[in-house]
Amino acid sequence: MKLFFRATFNIFYILTILIGCATAEEAKRTDQHALLNQGIALAKKGEHDRAIACFGKAIEINPRFVDAYIDRGIAFGYKGQYRKSISDFTKAIEINPRYVPAYGLRGVAYEKKGQYDQAIADYSKIINMNPKDAMTYLQRGCVYYNMGKYDRAISDYTRAISLNPKKAHAYNNRGLAHIKKGQIDQAISDCTKALELNPRYADAYFDRGFAYYYKDQYDQACSDWKRACKLGLCANYEWAKRKGVCQ
Repeated sequence: MKLFFRATFNIFYILTILIGCATAEEAKRTDQHALLNQGIALAKKGEHDRAIACFGKAIEINPRFVDAYIDRGIAFGYKGQYRKSISDFTKAIEINPRYVPAYGLRGVAYEKKGQYDQAIADYSKIINMNPKDAMTYLQRGCVYYNMGKYDRAISDYTRAISLNPKKAHAYNNRGLAHIKKGQIDQAISDCTKALELNPRYADAYFDRGFAYYYKDQYDQACSDWKRACKLGLCANYEWAKRKGVCQ
C-alpha cells in the first residue's frame, strides 16, 4: 500500500510539474503575441517608437519570434532607420531561411540605402524559391533600372508582364527603360498599354508625354501632360507652358 501511494504520489508530482511548465509556456506565448498585437496597433496609428518597444519586449520573451523581428524591422523602416531594419530582417532569415517576405522586405531596405547589389541578391533569392513571383521580377527590374542596367530591367519587366499581364506598373516601367535606351516607339506602346489597364494612371500620361516630346510630337505631349496634371502631376505641363511648348 505504501509503495502504491508513493508511486502514485510521484506520478502526480511529475504531472504537476509538467502542467506547471506548460502553463508557463502558454503564458509566455500569450504575452508575446499580446505585445505583438499591441505593437501592430500602435504602428497603424503611426506611433512607431512605442510599437518598436512592444516588439522588443516580445523578442525578450522569445528571441526566436520571427513575426516580432519582421514587424519591428518594418517600424524601423518607417522611421528611415534602414540599417536597423536590415538587422531585424536578417535575424528573421537566420531563424527561418525559407521565410520569403523577410527577403523582400530586406531587399526594399537595401534599395532605400542604395545598396543595389544586396537588394538584387535578395530579390533573386525569392525568384529562385518562387519563379512565378511577378511582383519580385517587377521590383528587381526597378533596381536594375536605378543601376542603369536597362536591358536587364526590360527583361525583368517583360517576365513580370508574362506572369501578370494586368500589371500596369510593369508596362509603364518598361516604357521608361525603353525611353532610356532611345526606343521611343516601344515606350509609347508600353505607356499606352498601361493606360488601357488604368486610365487614371497619372505617371503613364506623364511618361508618355516625354516620349512624344522626344519625337517632337508636341501636341500629343501637351495633351498627355495636361491629363497628368488633372490627376495631380503638373510639373511637366507647367514647365511646357512656361517654355511656350504648351498653350
